[in-house]
Amino acid sequence: MAAEPGFPEAADVVVVGGGSCGSVVAGRLSEDPDRQVVLVESGPGHEIPAEFPPELVDAGVLPVGPDSRWIWPYPVELTSARGGWIARGRVLGGSGAVNGGYFVRARVEDFDRWPDSWSYDRVLPYFKAIETDLDFDGPWHGTSGPIPVRREPVEAWHPISSAFAEAARAAGHAEDPDKNAPGSHGVGPVPLNIRDGVRVGPASAYLLPNLGRRNLVVRSDTTVTRILFSGTRVTGLEVSTDSQVRTIRTSTVVLTAGAVATPHLLMLSGVGDAGHLSGLGIPVVADLPEVGSQFSDHPEVVLPYRYRRPVPRTSRTPALQVTLNTDGIEIRPYTAAFGDLIPGSGIGKPCLGVVLMQPLSRGEIRLVSADPGTPPRVAYRYLESAQDRQSLREAVSHAADLVRSAPLSRLVEPEPIELSDGWLADRLGTSLHLSGSCRMGVDATDSVVDDRCRVHGVDGLFVVDTSILPSVPSRGPHATAVMVAERASTYL
Repeated sequence: MAAEPGFPEAADVVVVGGGSCGSVVAGRLSEDPDRQVVLVESGPGHEIPAEFPPELVDAGVLPVGPDSRWIWPYPVELTSARGGWIARGRVLGGSGAVNGGYFVRARVEDFDRWPDSWSYDRVLPYFKAIETDLDFDGPWHGTSGPIPVRREPVEAWHPISSAFAEAARAAGHAEDPDKNAPGSHGVGPVPLNIRDGVRVGPASAYLLPNLGRRNLVVRSDTTVTRILFSGTRVTGLEVSTDSQVRTIRTSTVVLTAGAVATPHLLMLSGVGDAGHLSGLGIPVVADLPEVGSQFSDHPEVVLPYRYRRPVPRTSRTPALQVTLNTDGIEIRPYTAAFGDLIPGSGIGKPCLGVVLMQPLSRGEIRLVSADPGTPPRVAYRYLESAQDRQSLREAVSHAADLVRSAPLSRLVEPEPIELSDGWLADRLGTSLHLSGSCRMGVDATDSVVDDRCRVHGVDGLFVVDTSILPSVPSRGPHATAVMVAERASTYL
């Protein structure tokens, strides 16, 4: 799919990756009619919502199972002894086209780890600019942005959502009606970018309505394999399409490929740890040891249970309607078993998710080969921190107490739990919120981009996706990523 026919040989700006951040950046940059913008997406694309297949329309389904055609599956090491795999969106719209519609902002305190120019006060106008909040107005919320934000009304809650909220309140947790307000904590409804049961992600909000612009070309089913340089200056991109290798000439590249593919592409192009790259025969353009280093994500342990009686779930019910957020933990009462939410996942039991939102453990992404077709090694190193293990044990214990309390025990019967390290590891997963693999910072010795998203040591190369977040936010990162893209667009 392309806004103009033919293959683009040159552009003023090329945006690599048509996910949430790429859709925002391409949509905003193409508002200048004198700037030729090309967006390159490795997955398939759709021009109008009517073309979307059902699984990309229904927000009650997460098409991220192992057989999904809308994802890149990456093998990963969750711990040194436990493998797994993760899904990253591979379709125009990226992971924002296949996720659960959770659209909660990072907390005020999260920005203490960001450069001063990205304080909460500085980013609040951009959080407001991206949204139309249909439930709240006032100083914290936007009323005219492209993405609708709403919370499920109590009368539409699934029985597990209602019983969980009642149990949390009975345990003394505060009501949390607005999780996008400063100081949010407690139990309450999840802000969602869902309208009438349909995800309204950044591709739908920022990109698709503007495909008619003459200065915007979208190339789907096209994979960038290397960034091209003359010395340390960007000159273009090498791309693969229809079994052909082509080039696009440009002096400005914006990487929005996501927190795995972005560091992968940087390293393939000679930007990364010099020793690592040289060992694979890759010429070094910029020695940046932190490319792919020290990433973080949200480890999640599931507590399965069974319903005491059949509990129906209506079509397009969001995966999450309510969460409990307290002391660095998020507890999630999913409205369906993962086997129903994620077709092909093979996980059949309904469950609570117990999630560590401020983990200390850090992971690493490294090349296995200089061949662009070989996935990188993604090592999470979850549970290496003793404090992380203790925090998860305490959180699992509290979640189990909630399940055994009267409001929930009338509805469900839990499975037995243990609190050993082995039990945690056996039930460990990830929230797919990988962040910080190309961190933003001032010094090139401990970061990859500066506070204007420019890659240290090279000219014409920017990164705008969750890889630049200094660490994973203490809420899911989607809303924060869209805010970053909105603000970064003003720098480009």
